[in-house]
Parts: sequence; structure tokens; C-alpha cells
Amino acid sequence: MGKKSSKVYIVGHKNPDTDSICSAIAYAHLKREVTGNEYVAKRAGQINEETHYVLQKFKVDAPDLLQNVKLQVKDMDIHKIDGVEPNVSIKDTWAKMKENNVKTIPILKDEELVGVISTGDIATSYMDVYDNRVLSDAKTQYKNIIRTLDGTLVTGNEHGYFTKGKVAIGASNPDLMAEFIEKDDLVILGNRYESQACAVDIDASCLVVCQGAKVSEELVQKAEERSIVIISTPHDTFTAARLINQSIPVKHFMSKMPLVTFRMSDYVEDIKEVMTKKKFRDFPILDRHGRFKGFISRRRFMDVSKKKVILVDHNEKSQAVDGIEEADIVEIIDHHRLGNIETIGPVFFRNQPVGCTATIVYQMYEEAGVKITPTIAGLLCSAIISDTLLFRSPTCTAVDERAAKRLAKIAGINLEQMAQEMFRAGSSLKGKSAEDICFQDFKQFTVNDIVFGVGQINSMNRDELEEIKKTLIPHMPKVLESHKLQMIYFMLTDILDESTELLCFGNGAKAYIIDAYDLREDTDKIILKGVVSRKKQLIPTLVGALQQ
Repeated sequence: MGKKSSKVYIVGHKNPDTDSICSAIAYAHLKREVTGNEYVAKRAGQINEETHYVLQKFKVDAPDLLQNVKLQVKDMDIHKIDGVEPNVSIKDTWAKMKENNVKTIPILKDEELVGVISTGDIATSYMDVYDNRVLSDAKTQYKNIIRTLDGTLVTGNEHGYFTKGKVAIGASNPDLMAEFIEKDDLVILGNRYESQACAVDIDASCLVVCQGAKVSEELVQKAEERSIVIISTPHDTFTAARLINQSIPVKHFMSKMPLVTFRMSDYVEDIKEVMTKKKFRDFPILDRHGRFKGFISRRRFMDVSKKKVILVDHNEKSQAVDGIEEADIVEIIDHHRLGNIETIGPVFFRNQPVGCTATIVYQMYEEAGVKITPTIAGLLCSAIISDTLLFRSPTCTAVDERAAKRLAKIAGINLEQMAQEMFRAGSSLKGKSAEDICFQDFKQFTVNDIVFGVGQINSMNRDELEEIKKTLIPHMPKVLESHKLQMIYFMLTDILDESTELLCFGNGAKAYIIDAYDLREDTDKIILKGVVSRKKQLIPTLVGALQQ
């Protein structure tokens, strides 16, 4: 089996906004159109009400949640193989291993793994020939013995088990046989009537008659009366004696539970140490219900490739999906300041000083000559409306405005009306907890070892912003503690007034803002006129103050 086809996830930042979701969906569509390969849009957090409204309007399903990009066992090449039941013979198991060209095979009972057997275990079974009671110790079914010896049942119950006695060869005369053959033994013999009769009289469990020799009606009837099994085999005595150990059920030689197993959900990083310490060739993989799914070999484990990811609308490690340091980042499409994402090798990195990632994605459609559908146009246009506050944000450029107007035409929407509907949905408090409101649009940053978060809600309704403020203030100390942040800033942005009331929480948070914006020391309510952009107006000013 070759490596899995290389799926690439396209994902925005945690606490995703409309731009990160819509850009991921649109860019995944573009990449599929251009390359024909599997590009999948994902989200790194819960979708906010504004984005939910946009997706519903254009009848697009929300991307599935990508909780982290750490490599899991389920992402690896799992060698799927049918197992055998515990009572299957060594011979049949060996035949299955040869047929499938495998060195290890699972032993399953009702889909549950009870053990594994390897070629080494089977070699042991062949070497264990000194114990003539191994067949009975292993409780070998007569059906297995018949199949292994290419035999036929003359009389008796083939579904019965050989559970007592030893395996003996009855080649001597009856007097000598009587000395070493006992009740319940399995006797391998030839065509001599006297030897056959002696074995029946001694009350052996089973007679294996070689070279297809006949057994008289009288002896067959006598055997039936005593529940003795008689098997006829075409093989000679030597061959029958050599083959019979192969009829032992595989459970007798298998490696039994508890084995070193891994779950489909296990992270590769977590199992690496176990895998390198244990010298097994193959490791069984179980699903969450404990059912066997296949094997991972040591070689496959060493060949495993990381998850491929394209980041849109961010390049900060603190904002990225968990486990990003273990992923293979192949592209970054962004419009923010350069952050601290590190990559394994060179990547395609497109970062433009525009108001929205969706504007860049729109340009890439144009450059690739791929037609933009009304649905994709609606998503990209909505993202630009959201990120630029319908061109009111200082981050907005002529490029953004031009792109939005062209996209609105393709999508058949009115920009002003769409903006009002989106912002109304985004600032609605209906059914939301303080936690929901706080993290609706929230980003985390690190400057000089200071970890802080900045949230923002935009509204066209001043009264609505006051309600949000009342809900947030008592909740913020809990957020500081639970998310291990030193400071939190929350922007209550009035779109129509083009201003922001900034709430400050945490030790020194307010002092940094007073210093950054050169406000009066006794300033109580922080109103920042003309400040509506977190990215362009708040973060650069705040970072400057923190770095001094």
C-alpha cells in the first residue's frame, strides 16, 4: 500500500471571523479548480453570528472544525487485513499469511482483538515437537486435524475436540502398542487390522489411518459405539506425523492480550517513544470501540508525512490551530503584520497591505483565470464588508473597495443592505453568554513575554454596545485567569460614529493605553475617536507602547 493521498487543509485563525472562514472556503475552491487535488476548508474555532448569517444567506455549509493539526494514527497508512479466529489451525493461518504476504496476522473474536501471531510464533510451533501432548493441551478440533491431513472423516464428531492424551504412532504389534498407548490417545497407524483393533480396544480418542487404508465395518461400528473419531488420510505415517502439529489452533501460540496497541485517535508524537523502544514489526490499531482496524509497521511509522496546511488571514502562532508546529505549512495568505510562525522549508507566502484576505483571494482568482461563481462572490464580498466595516476602516484600500463592488455585482447583492444585515446579526445578544460575546472575535498576541488578548464587536446601534459592555465587565477577570492572560482589551466599535470605546482589564492594561494614546491620567472612559481597526489602529499603537 502506498502513502495516503496528500490532503491539504486550508484554515484561518482561532475565534474565526467572516474573512477567515469565507477566504478559506473560496481559496480551497480555487485550489481544487486549478490543481484538481484535494484541498479542504476547515475552521479553527466556533463560527460567530455574523459569519453564520453570511453562510446561511449564500447556502454554504460551515467548514468542519479542525481542533488541531497534530499527526494522529488515523492519518497514517494503516495496513488493513482480515484476521483469523482463535480456533483456526496453524496451517490455515500460515496459508493466509503467505497469500497476503504479511509477517503478522490478528486473531479476532467477534471483531475484538484477542491476540496476534507472527511468523516467529509459527516457527516456534514447528520447533515444539518434543511434547507429544501439545495437541490435547491446545484443545485441537478434529475438523482442524482432518483439514491439515487432507483427510476425510470415517466416523465420529468432527466438531469435537482432542482434549486428553498424547499423539502416538501405532506401528508396532498389538502387544507392544498396549504398553505405550493409553486411553484417550490419538493414534496414527497404517492398514494392519490388529493395530487398528488394539487402538479401539484401548479406547483411544482418535485413529488416524494413513495412505487411505480401509477400516472394517466391524471396527467402524465399534468406534461409533465408543465415540471414537476415525480419520482417513492419503499421507503416509511419517508425513501425517510431521503435519499433524500444524492442526493446532492458532490461539495456542499467539501473543495474547494485553498487547502494545494504539488507538486511531492517538497522536503520533505521543506513541513515538513506545514504538522505538518495542522491537515489534507490527503494532495493532484499535478504534474507539476497541475493534481492530489494522496494523502500523515500524517502517510505515518512520515514513509518515506531516499534515499539510495553508494558513489564511493570520501568521501568528498564538492565533493558529493547535499543533501548528508539527504541521507542514505549504502556503500563507494574509494581510496582517508579520508574526512568529516558523516553517520547515520555503513556503508560498503572499502578504499584502489590504483591508481583507478575501481581496487577495479575489485577485488570485483573476490571476488564475478562474470564473467566480455568485456564491463565491457573495462570500468574498461579505468578508470585505466585515473586515473594512464597509470601507470605513483605515485598513480599507481602493483595491478592497473596487473588489467588493465587482463581487457584489456578481453575487447580486446591495452593499449597504448586506452590511446592515451582517452587523445586526454579529452584534445581536440573543441567546449569548458573556463567554460567547467575549470570544466572538478575539485574538491573542505576545509582545516581550506579555500575553494579551484583544476582542472586538462592531455595531451600528449605540444602545446595543452599552448592553454588551454591561455583560462583559463582570466576566473579564474570569477570562484573564482561565486563559492565562496578563491583559485583555475589548473594542466596542460604533460603525456609524466611527469610534471605539475600549475596555481595559488586567494589571497595567489601562496605563499602557493612556500612554500609547497620550490620554489624561485621570481618563475614566476610554473613547478612541476614529479608531475602528484592531489590526491597523489599535495593535500597532499598543505594541509600540509595550516595547518601550
